[in-house]
Order: sequence, then C-alpha cells, then structure tokens
Amino acid sequence: MSTASGLSRTPADHPVWIALSHYIIGPDDAALPFAARLARENGWSAAKTARVIEEYKRFCFLAVTAGHEVTPSDAVDQAWHLHLTYTRDYWERFCPEILGRPLHHGPTAGGGAEKQRYFEQYAETLKSYEQVFGLPPADIWPNAARRLIQDPKARRVHPRDAFILPRTTFWALLAIAAALLTVLIALRGA
Repeated sequence: MSTASGLSRTPADHPVWIALSHYIIGPDDAALPFAARLARENGWSAAKTARVIEEYKRFCFLAVTAGHEVTPSDAVDQAWHLHLTYTRDYWERFCPEILGRPLHHGPTAGGGAEKQRYFEQYAETLKSYEQVFGLPPADIWPNAARRLIQDPKARRVHPRDAFILPRTTFWALLAIAAALLTVLIALRGA
C-alpha cells in the first residue's frame, strides 16, 4: 500500500527505518543508559519507556520522510529533549549516520498563529503516522487538544517537595476518609 509521501505502510525496507531499528541512543558503556535516564526523569516503567523510544524512532522516521513538518507527542518530545542533551551522539552519529540529515528542534514562538500551525502540524503528523505505521497508540499520541492544550501545563515536581498521587488514588482515599468520618459521627451519636 502506498501513501501520499510514496512510503509503503511497512517501512521495513526503507534505509532510514533499518538504521533506526538498530540504533541505540547514547554510549554503549554508560552506567546510566539513555532508557534508564528517560524512565527515571519521567517516572515511567521500563516497558513504557521502551514504547516511547520506539515511538520516538517512528517520529524521527516521519520527520525525514513525510514531506512536511512533524510535531511530536509530549512523551516523544521528552525522549527527543533528552536525546538532544547527548550532543555528540545526536549531532555526530544520529543525524548524519542514522537520519542522513540534521533534525532540529523548533519550539513554538507562541501566539494564536503558532497555536493554529501546531494544531495543523500535529494533525498531519498523526495522519502520516497512521498511513505508515497504522493507528498511533493513544496513550503516547493523544488527540491534539490534550497534546497542545493540556500537556503543556505539566510541571516537574520533585517527590521531596510534594506528595504525588494519581487522581484515582486521591479520590479513593477521600472516599475512605468520608466513610470513616461518617462512621465516627454515627458512633458519637449512638
């Protein structure tokens, strides 16, 4: 099956995809490998981190083959940001040897026009992704509203400074506290 960009739905025979498939980010001898660092910095499991790295590779493939600018999901952007800090690996090995060209990160300049541009780019990215790889995993590639309105509100929080509870845990604890309070009030009245 051919796409608008001329890529087959399975890029397995494309030289960039072949190179990406075998590429491991960072130095081989690192005591803290890229994947472990990415997991630690984002609070992800090893399994989720592996999936995000795979999606980052897919994003990079689209960046050099789709024929239009692409916008990463937030999780993929986290992998890209960290990869950029491995400057020698990124600029001296990854871009020239794996991608065959530079891949610059261009954050938004802000404003309404930029917001519209990124919404359109993200929609095109998802469309190209689907043409080449099939449906993107929603937990890594959310819809545009979540990616461009909700995800940018995220903040780094250090566990020593705050309790970090998933909302479901918070609501469960609140329900238990309310039930206990109800029981205490009932016992006092008895």
